[in-house]
Amino acid sequence: MRENDILEKEEIFSKVLRAGRRTYFFDVRATKADDYYITITESKKFTEEDGSFHFKKHKIYLYKEDFTAFSEILEEMTSYVLNHKGEEVISERHQKDFKKEYSTERVVMSEAAIPHTSSFTNIEFDDI
Repeated sequence: MRENDILEKEEIFSKVLRAGRRTYFFDVRATKADDYYITITESKKFTEEDGSFHFKKHKIYLYKEDFTAFSEILEEMTSYVLNHKGEEVISERHQKDFKKEYSTERVVMSEAAIPHTSSFTNIEFDDI
């Protein structure tokens, strides 16, 4: 069997979703026993300082026995997000006039409650 025959047999049906720097590939593929399963691949483009770029890919294999549970949970999760936050995208990346809301409440600790160490590292975790 030629290599093209193997690829044609393995990839049955495909759809692509382009979403900014990310691209999602949905593929129906065939097992050696000629049963079908789905792969979902996320490909994300990263640009280096020198202008070169590379892609990072992550893949999920989804088999028929998991379709119902996967579909139910995905529907539940997407409905939850849309019901609680709506469809509008709210983020720094998507809105130039986005302003983070900071709490003005301050917590005051007594000197005794603050551990004394010779070195201190301030670590900040930015939103992804």
